[in-house]
Amino acid sequence: MAGKPIEIRVSQPTAAASDYEPSFPPYDGPAFFSFGFRPFFLGAALFAAVAVPAWILIFAGAIGSNFLYAPREWHVHEMLFGFLPAVMAGFLLTAMPNWTGRMPLRGMPLVSLWLLWLAGRLIVAVAGPGPLVSAVVEASFLVALAGIVWREIAAARMWNRLPIGALISLYAAANILFHVLSLRGTSTDVAERLALSIILMLLTMIGGRVTPAFTGEYLKEQRITPPPAPFSRFDGLSILLVLIAALSWIVLPEGYVAGGLFVAAGAANLFRLSRWRGWMAWREPLVFILTVGYGWVGLSLLALGGAILGVLPAANAVHVLTSGAVGAMTLAIMTRASLGHTGRLRHAGLMTVVIYGLVNLGAILRVFTPAPDAPTGMTHLLLGMAAVAWSGAYFLFALVYGQILVRPSLDES
Repeated sequence: MAGKPIEIRVSQPTAAASDYEPSFPPYDGPAFFSFGFRPFFLGAALFAAVAVPAWILIFAGAIGSNFLYAPREWHVHEMLFGFLPAVMAGFLLTAMPNWTGRMPLRGMPLVSLWLLWLAGRLIVAVAGPGPLVSAVVEASFLVALAGIVWREIAAARMWNRLPIGALISLYAAANILFHVLSLRGTSTDVAERLALSIILMLLTMIGGRVTPAFTGEYLKEQRITPPPAPFSRFDGLSILLVLIAALSWIVLPEGYVAGGLFVAAGAANLFRLSRWRGWMAWREPLVFILTVGYGWVGLSLLALGGAILGVLPAANAVHVLTSGAVGAMTLAIMTRASLGHTGRLRHAGLMTVVIYGLVNLGAILRVFTPAPDAPTGMTHLLLGMAAVAWSGAYFLFALVYGQILVRPSLDES
């Protein structure tokens, strides 16, 4: 091996690049810390499997809590700034080497970053060192992740990835703002809307690339024509509408303008989805789940618009995004990347299909549960069923894919 030249092949900066893996120098450490998707996907799945049921038990009064913040703020913070950033980190730390051809974060640097994320989850749950110290420690993870993203963009001169760096930086800023507002005892609504807006942008940008790319790849393999429509000005307009709607929502959360813009953005993105012909990939759930996930994105835009216009309850509308779009899209990416980057066949087996079914069932139950402002026994039952299904999907992911994530890739043996 010592005399073998190192080959690093740089893929084209396309959406499908996250499925492509250049050749890097041999890594002799634990397989679990050889790529970012391994610890962060497993950590995110286990955390989601525990955090949502815990919130439902607290909400129902079955158990108490001693978190850094009030239970509702803890739940919101930990899903927006705890669970989801772990999935983001797993995706970005795995995709960036494919975009840039540079060495992935692995070994002790990856261990340190993962432990920083884990420390944030623990310190918010117990708030031992004090509120300010706890907030600083927790906020440092997203700041560090943003720094890594910018370093890779600058080192590889991948200026077409600047929007990703900007969005991750804004996400880190939203987290810091959440802590500042919480420590001051004021409403965190602005930070929450900022985070949700960034999530929408990431889903429409990244999800809007990977969905047609992987769908097109499958349709080509199956010799199904025509392929998904290529990226066009209409796609750019669909993304721009989401950006304008999100900015309006952040500034004027109760304005009719923001509501109308969200409805327009939702209609545009659903039409955008129809141009990708994703229904033709129904025989392969690993591909079809991306279409389902992006469908949730379009519906979440419509739902948020409806909530702003006073047609739908705000909590239900938000969960179309957080439970539906985020749930389906994260598991779509997590399952595909875990299989593809460990040398396994990219095909959804029975248990993977069950995972997809559970996360969508949980999202549907949560979205159609009556707003819990005046909770009843039925409300608690429906919320409990939604939590069991949604979190159960991530627990099953940890069981099925955990053994894949901790072992060496098949193509390394």
